[in-house]
Formats: sequence, structure tokens, C-alpha cells
Amino acid sequence: MKIQVDLELCQGHSVCLEECPEVFDVAETDEGYPKVLVLNENPAEDLREKVQKAAKFCPNHVITIIEDECL
Repeated sequence: MKIQVDLELCQGHSVCLEECPEVFDVAETDEGYPKVLVLNENPAEDLREKVQKAAKFCPNHVITIIEDECL
């Protein structure tokens, strides 16, 4: 799986960080809102459930999980 984040819509609520700190972090920006940082764009399969929860509970729905069909 690969993680994509729409940084234009991200407002840095930190829900993703709470759900999966192994993959996400949140940093302050000069743009008025903190933004998510993806620490690992291709997380291991054992993190799938946590990543899915991060995407599901994101208030702005900015996290997309792309399945790698080559696996």
C-alpha cells in the first residue's frame, strides 16, 4: 500500500498521528494550519489497520490509501 495526503486540504487536526504515529506526524507551517507529514509512504502490512483508521477518522478526509497491485 502507498499513502497519499492532500496537503491543500489538510488542517493538521492530528487524528492520523493519534491513530498511527509510525506513519504520520504533524508539523507547524507558515500557512496558518499545521500539516501532516508522511513518515513512511509505503508502510508494512502489519500497520494496515492503523493506517485505515487514520484515513477513516481524518476530519478533512485527506488521506488516501493506494493499493499496490504488483504485490
